[in-house]
Amino acid sequence: MSSPHREVPHVPYVPTPEKVVMKMLEIAKVGSEDVVYDLGCGDGRIIIAAVKNFGAKKAVGVDLSDERLKEAEQNAIQNGVRDKIELRKNNFLDESVSEATVITLFLLTNANELLKPKFEKELKPGTRIVSHEFEMKGWTPKEVIKVEDGNMHHLVYLYVIGEHK
Repeated sequence: MSSPHREVPHVPYVPTPEKVVMKMLEIAKVGSEDVVYDLGCGDGRIIIAAVKNFGAKKAVGVDLSDERLKEAEQNAIQNGVRDKIELRKNNFLDESVSEATVITLFLLTNANELLKPKFEKELKPGTRIVSHEFEMKGWTPKEVIKVEDGNMHHLVYLYVIGEHK
C-alpha cells in the first residue's frame, strides 16, 4: 500500500562539514550491524563515511536531485564503497525507513516535524536518529553535542526511538 505523494518541504543543499559527519556517526555509535539512512543525502558523504569509517553493513541515501545522486555515486565509487550503499531518488516522506537502525538528517525544523509521525510509525525501538543543527521539537534528545569546526559551532542531536518522549 503506497502513501499518497506528499509535497516535500524545500531544503537547501548545504553539505555537512566532515568533522560534523564523523561526530554524527560517532554519537549514533554506528557499527557493523547498522543500516544507516541519510534523508537528503546530497553528495553521499554521510552514507560513505558510515560504511567506510564505521563499518555499517549498508547505507541508503535518499535525495530528489539527480545531480546530487550522481555526485554521491561518483564519490562512493572513488571511496570503494559503491557495493555497500544504495541511492534512491525519492521524496523522503514517501521512502520506507523501517529497515534503518540509524537515520541521519540535516533538514529544516519544518521537515523534521513532518518526519516525526513517520518515524514513530515505521522505526523500531532503539533506532537512533541524529539531526545536524535542527531539533525534533517536542522530543527529548538523548544527547546534544556541540561540534567546533573552524569559527563555526554546530549542534548535533541524538534521539532514540522509545526513549524520545
